[in-house]
Parts: sequence; C-alpha cells; structure tokens
Amino acid sequence: MKKVFIDGSQGTTGLKIFKRFENRDDIELLTISAEKRKDPKERARLINESDITFLCLPDSASIEALTLVENENVTVIDTSTAHRTNSDFAYGFPELDGIFRQRIKKLKRIAVPGCYASGFNSIVYPLVKSGVMPKDYPVTCYAMSGYTGAGKKGIEQYESDCRNAELDSPRQYALTQKHKHLKEMQAVSELERTPFFAPHICDYPCGMVVSVPLFADMLNTKMTPADIQKLFSQHYDGEQFVKVRTLGYSENMIGANNFAGRDDMEIEINGNEERILITSRFDNLGKGASGAAIQCMNIVLGCEESKGLNFGE
Repeated sequence: MKKVFIDGSQGTTGLKIFKRFENRDDIELLTISAEKRKDPKERARLINESDITFLCLPDSASIEALTLVENENVTVIDTSTAHRTNSDFAYGFPELDGIFRQRIKKLKRIAVPGCYASGFNSIVYPLVKSGVMPKDYPVTCYAMSGYTGAGKKGIEQYESDCRNAELDSPRQYALTQKHKHLKEMQAVSELERTPFFAPHICDYPCGMVVSVPLFADMLNTKMTPADIQKLFSQHYDGEQFVKVRTLGYSENMIGANNFAGRDDMEIEINGNEERILITSRFDNLGKGASGAAIQCMNIVLGCEESKGLNFGE
C-alpha cells in the first residue's frame, strides 16, 4: 500500500483528487489537520513520509513546497502552472508520445498539464510531429470551458443567488493574449510562434471544447479532413483515454459539457478540403486536471492506468 499526501486538499483540484481515493484499496491517504494546513513543518513531515505527494497549490506555493522535499524517493505530482515547461519534470500527458509516458514512469517530478493546454496539444502536437504543420504556422485556438475552471472564487460567483446577469452568457477573457497556458501550449508542441488564443468561460459547471482551425493550403502537405482523421487515428491508436472519432461523428453541433464527469477525451475532425476544424472535447476537471493527475499516479505505481477513473465509449 502506497502512502499519498495531497498538499492543498481544499482547492478545487485537491478536493477532486481526494474524492477519487474513496474506493482505492492500494492507497493510504495521509491527511493534515485544518489548523496545520499552512504549517511548513507538518507539511514537510507528511511530504517526506509519502510515496507520492500531489501539489494542488498556487504556483509560488508549489515552488516553495518542493524545497520541503528531503526524501529522494518521494514522487511529486504538481497540478500548478509552475513546472510545466521545466525539463526536469515529466509532462503528464502520456498519450502525446511514447517518450512522455516513459518520462512519467522514470522521473520523480511530474507536471500535470493545464486544461486548455491539454486540448490544444492533443491537436497540435501530432500535426507538428508528423511534419504536416510547419512550426511557424500562425495557430489560432478558441475554447469554451465550464465555470469550475475559474477556481473557488469563480465557482462562488457563478453559483451565487445574486450574481451579475453578465454571467448568463459566455464571456471571452485573456484579452491581452497573456493566458498562463500559452507558454506550455507553445513549448510542448514546439511551435516557433506563440498561438493566438481566445478562451471563453460559460454558464455550465464542467466540460471543455478546444478548437484549432486549419487552412489546408498553408500546411506542409495538402490534407483533406479524411487525411487528418487518419493521421490522428494512427497517432492515438490503442489509447483508451483519447478517442479519435470518425468523420461526420457530430452532424451539426458539438456540445462542451457532454464529457462532464469523465476522464477521457475525444478528438473530432470536420470541415472541407479548404478549411479543416479539429476539436478536442473533455472535462476540464477530469482529463484537464484531477483525472490526468490520477492517471499519472497510476503510471508511477505500475497499475492499470484507468484505475479509479471514469471513461466512456
């Protein structure tokens, strides 16, 4: 039985991870009392007593928490933004490439991807790796997310009885093009240009759609939607958590909340021979956060990757 500690168990992601251990018989969960949650000595004791520690903290607190690690056998899985482009950390998206899964198995430091970045890299990484997309392609990405991605304060705002009427509609943000996920979106997919990114927060709890449009004549190789679908099917062949749908899977519309409560992801290709649209749909708190963190832990433990997780057909 492995010992697990969640540093930051009262945040949105921490609570989701905590709940996923309710029926695990292979985990001993180390807990911290409410009055000592910010006590460095008590946190250090639990971190170094654990086999695996999840950091569900703001960036600065995650960086500080790493200084508390003295036991070289402790694996740290960080859900913050702080270490996602740090080469000393494995990037926690095993389906992207075999080397990603191997690094998760090997390294003692793992960075869980950002939710938007998970959808973006699921689309752009295969295109760049295959040579279909030039690295200097001017990538545009737009996305919709449920309001749980806004954290505790955002959730309270949306669920308040006297909330602002503006919250009834989708709201575009990151207007200065400085969203915190852009750094990993560019780095992981090895793009030379920073993508243009237009995220929206919407009035529903969970679920996310991330979309990347392509102009076929700007690709290194002229591709049809069928060609792109074949490329993605081959790239993600055998992966149970990333499903590439057949052409025409969605007849008219793609809902953003259909994967709420699930830990898998689906990719769909639409469009025509001139303009191709690729979408990635998943739960921002599942494959976009706590589900991805648990999947990484399962890889570290050498058990079935889907243990304790929920995925559909």
